[in-house]
Amino acid sequence: MKTYFQHISEGIRTTLAGMKLTFKHLWDARHRRSQNNIREDDYFNESNGMVTLQYPFESMPIPDNGRYRLHNEMDDCIVCDKCAKVCPVDCIDIEPIKATSEIGKASDGSPIRLYAAKFDIDMAKCCYCGLCTTVCPTECLTMTKTFDYSEFDVKDMNYHYSNLTPEQAEEKKSLYEQFVREKEELKKQSATAKVTSVEDETAKPKPAFRPSPKPTLPTTESKTTEETNEIAPAATPRPKPAFVPKKSVPETSVEDSDAT
Repeated sequence: MKTYFQHISEGIRTTLAGMKLTFKHLWDARHRRSQNNIREDDYFNESNGMVTLQYPFESMPIPDNGRYRLHNEMDDCIVCDKCAKVCPVDCIDIEPIKATSEIGKASDGSPIRLYAAKFDIDMAKCCYCGLCTTVCPTECLTMTKTFDYSEFDVKDMNYHYSNLTPEQAEEKKSLYEQFVREKEELKKQSATAKVTSVEDETAKPKPAFRPSPKPTLPTTESKTTEETNEIAPAATPRPKPAFVPKKSVPETSVEDSDAT
């Protein structure tokens, strides 16, 4: 009997302790906790108060560096295809179309030379790694603060950011194909013109070599008008003087001079 009443008293005592804690929280629920970010210093100081949010009318503050739903600003997109190449789960699908000339410029000055016939992001496949936003050269692909985008159908998780309708995409494709054909025709015409010019140059005969006459030297003597029409005869060389040996003079000795 003693153990029986001990169990009853212990049950009443624990029930009163639980109700005391419940009434304490009920009394503290007269005010709410402030919606502070986890990075703030006084985040853990507020231990009392009501913390339940009336969603969707109320929401918790979202960090600025959070990774949530992807968004692409097509006006700044140059359709470089880097985001689709770096994505580890292949959730980005892009179909570019080349333009015949520069379409425009992005906000950072990058030229835009491609159309986006298809730019789809399947958020049902996304692993929220953020690599696509890192490699984007114009920073047009970003992760927004939208985190509550649940859908009943998984196909609705595929978001389309194309800047062309299917009809416009077919028109741009045909224009670019026509531009390529015209460019190839111009290349062929220029190549045939070069070949014909080379053939014409090789077919022309080379001019025969004709030696030019030697110029005549003018004479120092004055000539009449009649003599100038005739060719002057060559001057005869003067004869060299004949060599005459000199006679040797006999030498007189000293004795002969004394004898005289």
